[in-house]
Amino acid sequence: MSDGTISFAIFIVTFFVMEGVAWTLHKYVMHGFLWNLHKSHHEPREGFWELNDVFGLFFAAIAIVSMAWTLRLGGPSWALYVGLGVTAYGVVYFFAHDILVHKRVALRINPKKGYLRRLYQSHRLHHAVDGKDGCVSFGFVFAPSPQRLKAQLKLLAPLRGHRISKIDANRLH
Repeated sequence: MSDGTISFAIFIVTFFVMEGVAWTLHKYVMHGFLWNLHKSHHEPREGFWELNDVFGLFFAAIAIVSMAWTLRLGGPSWALYVGLGVTAYGVVYFFAHDILVHKRVALRINPKKGYLRRLYQSHRLHHAVDGKDGCVSFGFVFAPSPQRLKAQLKLLAPLRGHRISKIDANRLH
């Protein structure tokens, strides 16, 4: 196998592993002992920034340190591709989560069907309960079926009565 193939494989594997890392951290850390930071994301936002953005800075720092280790400090070449994989995941996450779902950047993207629609629905269902308990869909890029998530929600927690109109029941079908 060529060096380029190995480097590309490291990049791709890192990108996909990041979804598992993000899911695990979201479920057990953000909705666990660091809820005090993540809670800002489950409440109405005032302004552009929220305390939850600290998690994005954490992952950006990992990517920067990985790439700098190779490019500036002569570290192993694989660290560069790990950093690039983390960065690529962050770019996709930013588009899917911050632009598509939460509309933190004013782009008018309103998917009617397909993968982006499913992603939107899954994350909106994550926000369908009050507090940190009873949430579903902890991933950011790979979205479970909305029907499966709705069934899980019925078992785990009552839907937010005061915010159900924001979720827009028609858009969840």
